[in-house]
Amino acid sequence: MRFPFGARVATTATALGTALGAFATMGTATAAASVPNGEWAPFTRCPVDAPAMLAADGLARTPQCVVSTSPSGTIKLGKTTVTTGRTNLQIGVVQNSDGTSSVVAPAGGALVADSATVPGGLLGLMCPSDIPAITGICEQLGNSTLNKITATVESVGAPYDFDQTAGILTDQPIVAIPVRIHLENPFLGSKCYIGTAADPIVLRPENRQFPEFGLSFFRGDGTVADDGEMSRINLTGATQNDSSFAVPGASGCGLGMFGLIDAAVNAKTGLPSAAGNNSLTLNSAQTHLAGLNAPGTVAPDAGKRLAENWHSAVG
Repeated sequence: MRFPFGARVATTATALGTALGAFATMGTATAAASVPNGEWAPFTRCPVDAPAMLAADGLARTPQCVVSTSPSGTIKLGKTTVTTGRTNLQIGVVQNSDGTSSVVAPAGGALVADSATVPGGLLGLMCPSDIPAITGICEQLGNSTLNKITATVESVGAPYDFDQTAGILTDQPIVAIPVRIHLENPFLGSKCYIGTAADPIVLRPENRQFPEFGLSFFRGDGTVADDGEMSRINLTGATQNDSSFAVPGASGCGLGMFGLIDAAVNAKTGLPSAAGNNSLTLNSAQTHLAGLNAPGTVAPDAGKRLAENWHSAVG
């Protein structure tokens, strides 16, 4: 029963690995909550206690944990390219017997990643400018603290158009992921974003190469064992890319300056930017998927068993 499970989840793992990396484009500095043992080690934030995961019976609905990481990458928005750092995104996945699936995010958010620094800072983002008020700001930006801008990607809605089959292929969209990018700097205020919940950036990541495949078996507490009730799929080394997304203009920037900073940022960076002018690349993605080998044998309690196993491995 093990290898049929492996064959079934490998497609999902590949698909989610690609999709998950896209979420983690620029990052947020949230600490991991737990450090599980053994084969559970990468799954520090799997939402095993979420109602949808616990309700998965192992027959009509099968629960799984997925983590995807990338050590580096780049994202180009209009005229601006940002180098990204380490990223880590974790979700639960409920596989339905009809071939569809649903994604469950951890309560504290799915994304953990290094913050990214926008090259050139505020000087590069909106200076020089022919707007007098902006010129005044530009003249004060010799101070490196005032000039620095950090960028954080935030999910602004649930993923959709998930295509499980596309995960084993190359150059086909895996999933649509709506996000916005939070720009932070003293002059920009606290509500400066590229994209909004109503008008997000929608990423549709694709595989550019096939990942290497690995499979291991382990007991509920994470100990490697050929007769373990758990399996872990490992998909490593893939490059991920999307150049299909459009980018809306910045909004909410500038401490009540009536849109002047929004206009300056958009003019200098070339926003809004149509599809085809932007791109996302994530290097050496590492994706792991863990689930019960034979979830039907513990029905209707597969979700509860997965949660019990994960908690038994948390040190």
